[in-house]
Amino acid sequence: MERQLSPFDRFLSVVDDALRTASGVMPEPARANPAAHRDCAELSEDERRHVSGLMRINHTGEICAQALYAGQAATARSAEVKAEMAHAAEEEIDHLVWCQERLDELHARPSVFNPIWYAGAFAIGAAAGLAGDGWSLGFVKETELQVEAHLAGHIGELPAGDGRSAAILEQMKEDEAKHAQMASDSGAYELPEPIKQIMRVSAGFMKSVAYRF
Repeated sequence: MERQLSPFDRFLSVVDDALRTASGVMPEPARANPAAHRDCAELSEDERRHVSGLMRINHTGEICAQALYAGQAATARSAEVKAEMAHAAEEEIDHLVWCQERLDELHARPSVFNPIWYAGAFAIGAAAGLAGDGWSLGFVKETELQVEAHLAGHIGELPAGDGRSAAILEQMKEDEAKHAQMASDSGAYELPEPIKQIMRVSAGFMKSVAYRF
């Protein structure tokens, strides 16, 4: 018989997931790293630092994605939306692990502010969920569209010989497009333009900090 979790049990589960994700405890990915069979030319020190900064941004973005989906799932009103958030979060776990593996290869560390990014993103996700499933899905759609655009920019910034980072970012970009379409097909509302702009500015601040720290 399946155990029914109490609200306190669910709270502890959320806290446990948050601590594991923000502290860098990596779960097992469901898919193989797309960089496994791709080569990387020898990078200069400047190139290595730049690629490290880009991959640190994307790792932080995946920390935020886990938090956003967790917050939205915690406050979603329909079982269908909860299930869709959980499925998207599973694919984002793959992204998180792949980015961490690439950072390790580059001898670079994740952002020191990841616990702060996680807490802020969880709060935003929970607030979006409380606003209603249509608005929550609209937030997912717009987030994924903005992430897809920034991934395209990062792919263009990579050194020509860095096939390993490119393979990871290309697969991430494809997955984010699917998540945006999932949200749209599920009834996402269109967010007001001022909200979209606030999201762009907030993401820009996060990227600026995570690139260096």
